[in-house]
Amino acid sequence: MGKVIAVTNQKGGVGKTTSSVNIAASLVATKRKVLLIDLDPQGNATSGCGIEKDELEFHILDVLLGEKKAAECMIKAEKSGVYIIPSNASLATAEAHLLTAFNRESRLKDALLPLLDKFDYIFIDCPPSLSVLTVNALVAANTVMIPMQCEYYALEGLSALLKTVEQIVQHVNPELEIEGILRTMYDPRNKLSVEVSAQLHEHFGDKVYRTAIPRNIRLAEAPSYGVPALFYDRLSRGAKAYLALAGEMIRRQESTVETVA
Repeated sequence: MGKVIAVTNQKGGVGKTTSSVNIAASLVATKRKVLLIDLDPQGNATSGCGIEKDELEFHILDVLLGEKKAAECMIKAEKSGVYIIPSNASLATAEAHLLTAFNRESRLKDALLPLLDKFDYIFIDCPPSLSVLTVNALVAANTVMIPMQCEYYALEGLSALLKTVEQIVQHVNPELEIEGILRTMYDPRNKLSVEVSAQLHEHFGDKVYRTAIPRNIRLAEAPSYGVPALFYDRLSRGAKAYLALAGEMIRRQESTVETVA
């Protein structure tokens, strides 16, 4: 059964969508089957996979409203091989549509049930806010991946996010766990980055991925070509970092399975 991972941070500009797109593509490169759900009205994960978000026939809003099944809205990104349920600006109306809807926090979870056996990983790229969309992602997910920059404001945002996760665990999804904390735009030459990184390791231990994603111009350029960094410049530091992260995630998963067994 596939693992559902919500990629979220209530602070914007931390590399959340970049991470979602590139981790998904890197895992596909290791022969895993991956579904990416774009749950952000900006639709950046959609365009980052080479899909025209303004020309969509069906998208994630149709799934949340119960008008289409999730499988009917899936598109396979040609170059990366990632399956994606896309989104566009119409998703911004979800809050109003779902305000009085029955079971509104569980719409995504219910929609994904038929797909769990078809994928190894399902990533949900969340909007940078606590909304009904983010709550749907956290209710549907098994774990939460938190991309963050190593700066002090990011630590404050992390604290707020962890409180949100705790509330979801207490009231709606008791199985939800932290998948990992991913350091993005990391520069080991920056003293502040090193200090914040040390604090993360001190407080979260093994939950902090050993792999850190560096600042890399290729990662910033790739979305404009509609491909993950792996297919834009596979030798770039950014592409190599996400491949390393995919390997680290697989090893963690296998270790967990062996421990349970």
